[in-house]
Amino acid sequence: MAKIIAFDEKARRGLEGGMNQLADAVKVTLGPKGRNVVLEKKWGAPTITNDGVSIAKEIELEDPYEKIGAELVKEVAKKTDDVAGDGTTTATVLAQALVKEGLRNVAAGANPMALKRGIEKAVEAVSGALLEQAKDVETKEQIASTASISAADTQIGELIAEAMDKVGKEGVITVEEFQTFGLELELTEGMGFDKGYISAYFATDMERMEASLDDPYILIANSKIGNVKDLLPLLEKVMQSGKPLLIIAEDVEGEALSTLVVNKIRGTFKSVAVKAPGFGDRRKAMLGDIAILTGGEVISEEVGLKLENAGLDLLGRARKVVITKDETTIVDGAGDTDQVNGRVAQIRAEIENSDSDYDREKLQERLANVAGGVAVIKAGAATEVELKERKERKHRIEDAVRNAKAAVEEGIVAGGGVALLQASQVFEKLELTGDEATGANAVKLALEAPLKQIPSTAVSRAAWSWRRCATSPWATA
Repeated sequence: MAKIIAFDEKARRGLEGGMNQLADAVKVTLGPKGRNVVLEKKWGAPTITNDGVSIAKEIELEDPYEKIGAELVKEVAKKTDDVAGDGTTTATVLAQALVKEGLRNVAAGANPMALKRGIEKAVEAVSGALLEQAKDVETKEQIASTASISAADTQIGELIAEAMDKVGKEGVITVEEFQTFGLELELTEGMGFDKGYISAYFATDMERMEASLDDPYILIANSKIGNVKDLLPLLEKVMQSGKPLLIIAEDVEGEALSTLVVNKIRGTFKSVAVKAPGFGDRRKAMLGDIAILTGGEVISEEVGLKLENAGLDLLGRARKVVITKDETTIVDGAGDTDQVNGRVAQIRAEIENSDSDYDREKLQERLANVAGGVAVIKAGAATEVELKERKERKHRIEDAVRNAKAAVEEGIVAGGGVALLQASQVFEKLELTGDEATGANAVKLALEAPLKQIPSTAVSRAAWSWRRCATSPWATA
């Protein structure tokens, strides 16, 4: 396929045009009086939403340069949603304002690389200032309040706080669609780890880019799997059972990986391959934890078990497994309760006997995984009308969970763009010159954008002064 190439001002203006079209559609939702946006769907009725990342995902532009610009801002919104669960519209407004100022200065003759260095130094300083402003979120009531704001639902906020109280602040909380009304919280045995699928082709939900396996077999191997001949006997047995398969191994590559992917795409056999968490001895220990929680065995030649000879009796089981590109969550493993309790006692003994702070920290993480379990929020609907929108409700709860965890980890600051404006006072301490100072000033101007945008989306545009917010005492109360 032929490539279209553009340089200098033409390329920059094309990118900016795409960014502006997407950002203008998203930013009308900002603030307490933000508007809703109607999204046309390829199938079914239109969707009405004020969620920034949902709007961004639906925007497709025809012009190739504008399309690239829009994709850049989409990535900003998506990354913010993945990390914080909220603030996607604010991030989009900041990105638009920063690009506008940056391109204006480049057109005026500023050095782009010097601008970049100035922007990076300014962003680092502002991030530090925001963390200094942040107030800790520690109590159950504070967590509930934070999650309630994100989900725009008090009941959801209280349920998330209850879930975090039960599994701990580092615990695993997952959300499932439920075939009835209301919300339920269920605590089950399970665990999560920070490794996702090896190939995106394993995803079963392309919109969320996640794979969900119901009642799967779980193969746990402390080695690389590359030769499909070693894997075929076991694959045939699992296929005959009619169950999906989760493979957790040091790596899955070559013929073995391509065979799994091809069968998944054709719909012949549903499976997901995931890299094992950790390294060295820690990986062995974590694979052992997974095996005990799921009732399986670690396939390793060290203990005389070979992949080509493995049967279904050596595989683990779980009620459900959810895999994204970054993490895997195993819900309700089929492990024996006595063995799980024994593993918990063993890890606690290792913590007591450890002299290394690092080792103790990693053992604490394992203990939380094995003993803490998984909190499952079952999302139904309050009315028959909401029952049709259960998927959107599930996504809203997932965002609120990420939001609450981010608040617990780093704290909260004043909303409405006020904290950003106050953080800009740190620029007085930055000693930058030339185009680096120009880059820092672009960040300073961008920080004003969210607070300026909020009144413009309100139906009643009362007189206001954004400059007063920078020093107002209530803004830091």
